[in-house]
Amino acid sequence: MVHQYKLNGYNIVLDTVSGSVHAVDEVAYDIIEMYKSESKERIVEIILDRYADSPDVTREDILDCLEDIAALEEAGKLFTVDKYEALARDYKNNSKVVKALCLHVAHTCNLNCSYCFASQGKYHGDRALMSLEVGKRALDFLVENSGTRRNLEVDFFGGEPSLNFDVVKALVEYAREIEGKHGKNFRFTYTTNGMVLTDEMIDFVNREMHNVVLSLDGRKEINDHFRRDYSGKGSYDTIVPNFKRLVEKRGGKGYYVRGTFTHNNVDFTNDLFHMADLGFTELSMEPVVSPPGDPYALTEEDLPKLFEQYEILAKEMIKRKREGRPFTFYHYMLDLKHGPCIYKRITGCGSGTEYMAVTPWGELFPCHQFVGDPRYSLGNVFDGIKNTEVQDEFRTCNSYSRPECRDCWANLYCSGGCAANAYHATGSIGGVYEYGCKLFKKRIECAVMMQVAEAVDDE
Repeated sequence: MVHQYKLNGYNIVLDTVSGSVHAVDEVAYDIIEMYKSESKERIVEIILDRYADSPDVTREDILDCLEDIAALEEAGKLFTVDKYEALARDYKNNSKVVKALCLHVAHTCNLNCSYCFASQGKYHGDRALMSLEVGKRALDFLVENSGTRRNLEVDFFGGEPSLNFDVVKALVEYAREIEGKHGKNFRFTYTTNGMVLTDEMIDFVNREMHNVVLSLDGRKEINDHFRRDYSGKGSYDTIVPNFKRLVEKRGGKGYYVRGTFTHNNVDFTNDLFHMADLGFTELSMEPVVSPPGDPYALTEEDLPKLFEQYEILAKEMIKRKREGRPFTFYHYMLDLKHGPCIYKRITGCGSGTEYMAVTPWGELFPCHQFVGDPRYSLGNVFDGIKNTEVQDEFRTCNSYSRPECRDCWANLYCSGGCAANAYHATGSIGGVYEYGCKLFKKRIECAVMMQVAEAVDDE
């Protein structure tokens, strides 16, 4: 499948199956657009008429371009046939290992963010802290169900995991004790709002955590509109100094400052630029997912503005990189040469099969966004997976399982999209969160354009 678009002065042709990207002139762009629907002679006729005022466009030039396109097709770099659908189905059905757990060490939080999907960390239930016993059993469960896989991922999540930091430290110590015995290597991620980070915590996190996610929504007035404590005080002035210390001590690697944008700040690029100007170079900004009608929910009227924002962001990132002050945006990280393997591209995050969330009581859910929903309780770390019917439902989720996805140009980039977002938008993990799809496609177009710009700069 071929996807064509124009952005930032570039005519871009993306062969979605092979991943080949072609930056072409106007004539080639138009010819490629007609290549599969018109005869060679008809294409020559149309192009000569369309470019009648351009003496440099001759019949010979058009024929040469057609030959080049045919050669690219023959080489598997244009109009490549997609043969991965059966592979997606078979891989998920045959994969029986668990690779990662999200440990909810704290179902409580010291912030009262009104847009929080986790109901201020309680996940629509009772406040609770994970015991060391449950945490250890979760790590044992991961080891026991990981097969021959060596690298295992564990996310410390909440709520706010810093409110149960002693257990976090003890679990890391336990993991280091058992990994050698079983031939495993634990890689930890820590997600925090930064409110109670001390120097001792920072030193431990920087020593033991492979990655750290720091929650900040950007400008002070934007961040403090939603991210407040229970007395109504904004968090910006407390967390920014803490995050700066953590990142500086960490050496600026292995972290993300992650924000959420809402209807209140569709100009979210200003929040990203603000965070970059604070010295944070690894950034992510996610669209809020909330029920329609919420005052902060994104609307259809917001879409053109958001598309423009993503373009502004891409152009500014190109500019800053040329000036020697680059920053990374998570959704524009696209490696066209050494990117994810085809299995990852067609099967996605592995929620419910290879990745699960664990509550403070040891209950298992497909991911953190399903926690608290009894329909999606998979079992627990003591007795294992009991709800195999739901797990089998997740095994069907891939980039071809939805009719809308099968013929979509972006399906090998989104892997079929987020099952949780689909569920919350449509009531089914087999549905499609259309709003998120539109934003995702725009981000991929911008990310590819940035790769084109970099390639042009390197010439």
